[in-house]
Amino acid sequence: MEGKIAIITGASSGIGRASAIEFVRNGATVIGVGRNESELGKLRDETRELSGILRTHLADVTEMSQIDRLVSESIEHFGRIDVLVNSAGIIKSGNIENTTIDDWDKMMDINVRSVFNLTQKCLPYLETSKGNIVNISSVTGLRAFPNVIAYCVSKSAVDQLTRCAALELAPKGIRVNAVNPGVVVTNLHKRAGMSEKEYEAFLEHAKETHPLRGAGEAKEIADLVYFLASEKAGWITGVTYSIDGGRAQTCAR
Repeated sequence: MEGKIAIITGASSGIGRASAIEFVRNGATVIGVGRNESELGKLRDETRELSGILRTHLADVTEMSQIDRLVSESIEHFGRIDVLVNSAGIIKSGNIENTTIDDWDKMMDINVRSVFNLTQKCLPYLETSKGNIVNISSVTGLRAFPNVIAYCVSKSAVDQLTRCAALELAPKGIRVNAVNPGVVVTNLHKRAGMSEKEYEAFLEHAKETHPLRGAGEAKEIADLVYFLASEKAGWITGVTYSIDGGRAQTCAR
């Protein structure tokens, strides 16, 4: 990854943050995109001694003008884009009866529309570099789960977007893949409103629903993201890759 230029969204926390660290550790120049300026600053400090370079970029991925600025400034500073990791995302509980249209739209805007938009904006540069895209999906994109209907639908859309884009972009030499984590220890659920006590119970329950060990760590997902973005995965495209301790093999409970 040395010398490669990677844009990673959702870099201020969770899987996006862990991915940014992994890429910089391996010599990449990373544009880490997020909405939390303080957390981006901490990420910058954490990666300062690593072999690559981290440049933080404060932006909301749902704002078209901010995406345009992100891409144009990345090209202005670095001249190319080799990897796009779409990791920004949110979750909110709700079923078919009580999910509001506003919550539905917000989930689709952040989890799907931003992925489509940023992918489209980066395509000319990824074609030039024969680069690749890694989307962060979820086990909920592969399996149905109750009381998170908008999240499930959004991640299923990310999976299909990944497969369709992979077919369409293969002639241009651009690979497109996704990873589908199970429960991972991040701030995702707490930002959605879970209390510390509820989150502890949620992680404890994951030991029952994930055959292998329970909840995963963001670094484990980042390792797979890095592999799929690297030349070692040069003949892999259109994959939605489960990394979930066996969660997708079980029945919802």
